[in-house]
Amino acid sequence: MGRTSEAIAEGVAIATAAVRLTVKNQILVGTIAQGGTFEIEHYMDEARTALRAMADESEQAAEHLTALRKRARGRHSDPHGTHDYRDRDVRNLRRRAKQSTGVANHLREMTDDPEALKALVEEARAAAWADVRSNLDRRLRVEGMRADQDPEYEQMREARMQALKLVDLQALSSEQRARRKREKAVEKAAEKDAVRAEKEGRRVPWTRRA
Repeated sequence: MGRTSEAIAEGVAIATAAVRLTVKNQILVGTIAQGGTFEIEHYMDEARTALRAMADESEQAAEHLTALRKRARGRHSDPHGTHDYRDRDVRNLRRRAKQSTGVANHLREMTDDPEALKALVEEARAAAWADVRSNLDRRLRVEGMRADQDPEYEQMREARMQALKLVDLQALSSEQRARRKREKAVEKAAEKDAVRAEKEGRRVPWTRRA
């Protein structure tokens, strides 16, 4: 594999990683924060859209590099800055433009490949649920810890916070139901004691819980 092929492969890997992250966050928000269901076809469309956006960026980069190359041709004076290219930079600019075009072409091929899209979404889903599991494990470890004592609090992604918030809401709802059940049990027990005491000829003071 030559330098250009290696650079293209690296560019594609970086672009697909960015798309995978985008889809992962969409899965977290769509299924965890908003309570939706996981529909692989929907997220394949999202992945296709993200890949096209990355391909557009690569094509724009190639066009920009081509313009810089044409401007640099025949200029032999000393440059005035990092991006003030000269004739000696023409070959490098041509290679970089070719690499960006190659990345764009490969990404567009992926948008027309259902298997590639499906694999990318499955990887994003696995990463999303790994985040959720990590949050659950982490919550168990830091139960009772204040936010200002949590060394990773500020580093949590928005989607993770949404998932953790949902877990907290579910726990709160469960806790409230359990508390109401306990209160009713206490009230019933107190009422039975009062009735029994009256039958036995003694009165027991009883106050209904608020």
